Amino acid sequence: MSDHRMIETSGIRDADVVRDETLSRLSGIRHAFFTRSGGASGGIYESLNAGIGSKDDSDAVAENRRRMTAWLGIADADIATPWQVHSAEAVVVEAPFDGERPRVDGIATARRGLAVGVVTADCGPVLFADAENGVVGAAHAGWRGATGGVLEATIEAMERCGAKRPRIVAVLGPTIMQANYEVDAAMAEGIVEGDLEAERFFAAGRSADKRQFDLPGLIVRRLERAGVASAGFVGRCTYGAEADFFSYRRTTHRGEPDYGRQLSAIVLE
Repeated sequence: MSDHRMIETSGIRDADVVRDETLSRLSGIRHAFFTRSGGASGGIYESLNAGIGSKDDSDAVAENRRRMTAWLGIADADIATPWQVHSAEAVVVEAPFDGERPRVDGIATARRGLAVGVVTADCGPVLFADAENGVVGAAHAGWRGATGGVLEATIEAMERCGAKRPRIVAVLGPTIMQANYEVDAAMAEGIVEGDLEAERFFAAGRSADKRQFDLPGLIVRRLERAGVASAGFVGRCTYGAEADFFSYRRTTHRGEPDYGRQLSAIVLE
């Protein structure tokens, strides 16, 4: 099925999906960093909310996920997304989850036709692919997961599936960027204590007890240090682009009761 046909059947337009050129050039790989556009949800969840754990109408979320799997060219059930807990754990999967999902933040597979993905609303969604050896993966990397080792754990899970680290392409999708990510100085100091190289990812804040955190910079650097073939970032900020992305921090600043999540997923065709 061509991209044009899939766009028509899924209800999601080409402009509703962020894609990376490096991943797009890989043979036999299809990926998407979905935005908040092209879905069936309303209100604060408008419109492509993928958050199973949100308070959105469950039928709307199911329809949204159906549209996204249609875009990926797979059946609605052929996708595995974990129950994310900001951990540094990753699992290998060979089939969609039956029953309760594992509480992890990284996932890998070598099964063709099974998409793996994560949902985010400011944290970093990282998609991985070793096209030569037929393995893909996804990781949810907030500051806890990124500094705790979830990226490295996901790469190790891919290696258990047969991936070779020097062949893995890793791409960070839309994430909160430094201009909009203010953190406590104490949190910044704690991160730097565990990784002295991380100091360069913090800039002075608006007050002495605050810092501006470059989470994408930290994630990309950790991927590079892990020894993957390439590590990139799509350069889109979730907080700063309200029309395009859900943002937990933006919701918090406004005192809203809940927030939507966008899905990032990858599949071996």
